[in-house]
Amino acid sequence: MGAAGELVAVTDSRRPATARRDQLVELYRELKDCQKCPLAQGRTTVVFGTGNADADLMFVGEAPGFHEDQQGKPFVGRAGKLLDQLLEEIGMSRNDCFIANTLKCRPPDNRDPMPDEIEACRPHLERQIELIEPRVICTLGNFATKLLTGSPQGITRVRGVPQAHEIAGQSVFLYPIFHPAAALRTTAMLEQLRADFQALPRLLAEVAPALEEPGEPEPELAGVGPPVDQLGLF
Repeated sequence: MGAAGELVAVTDSRRPATARRDQLVELYRELKDCQKCPLAQGRTTVVFGTGNADADLMFVGEAPGFHEDQQGKPFVGRAGKLLDQLLEEIGMSRNDCFIANTLKCRPPDNRDPMPDEIEACRPHLERQIELIEPRVICTLGNFATKLLTGSPQGITRVRGVPQAHEIAGQSVFLYPIFHPAAALRTTAMLEQLRADFQALPRLLAEVAPALEEPGEPEPELAGVGPPVDQLGLF
């Protein structure tokens, strides 16, 4: 982001957006009746995700809640309103990003995702990442962070520090931050989440990370920050 608050243009080598969007729509249609795990029996609808299919920024949360399950869209409750507010504070909106979850179906009584459910849904999330080709992926909370970093470290240990990763064939900055639902509980956590959001424009302006050769540790980058209507924003 420049001095006037505008995002700095960064060149990339993405495939044509139209082709990727069409493939994302195909994936959505494939998953509408997904039966890969027992969560299919209790859901109202598959919550595929929503937003800009050509976004530089992608958010990955935990799992749909009651309202998401009813409406078929992610982050539509109180946590979603906070997410919208934090995006607005940095001059962005949902139109500028894509929002998804590690699970596409709601766990009973909003319980934590089970390992077999996460593994069943993992290929769907990776396919979304492959098609959207984001340069920054914000993982919201523990489950998304542990899944995409491949590390057991919890969110309190790694929040606010970007990491260079290759995910689904994409070289990305993975940026772990608190889940907005958790930030609703304490003022201190909310202020930390707000500070991490404030660092996003500068991170989005960075060139995609160069990864180490296989076998080398992935570097952490310090100093960046304390029906088809689901596809309507494409």
